[in-house]
Amino acid sequence: QVQLVESGGGLVQAGGSLRLSCAASGTIFSINAMGWYRQAPGKQREFVALITSGGWTNYADSVKGRFTISRDNGKNTVYLQMNSLKPEDTAVYYCNQDPAVTTTGKIRNGDYWGQGTQVTVSS
Repeated sequence: QVQLVESGGGLVQAGGSLRLSCAASGTIFSINAMGWYRQAPGKQREFVALITSGGWTNYADSVKGRFTISRDNGKNTVYLQMNSLKPEDTAVYYCNQDPAVTTTGKIRNGDYWGQGTQVTVSS
């Protein structure tokens, strides 16, 4: 079955950087879009970024210019480079397989999720 395992979270000061990784197994990784979502305490899970099999990327407005999503199909891994972190970026970050942009422009998530990795940004 599909397994997604995130890593790379931690505690960082505002203005700092982290790189998250998500290793996938049980799937033909190269043909799937991959994405990142996050959920802060008391809030709904929200879209952060996605990358298609062809390398097209899409970002939430709140992270544009600061976060970069990338993938390595040889390693079945998707990354999220997070720079200029802010306290409001504090959340559990989840990897998701096969997110997509709908015809209305909204992002719908795929069916498979990782267990999440905690990112805490101190002020």
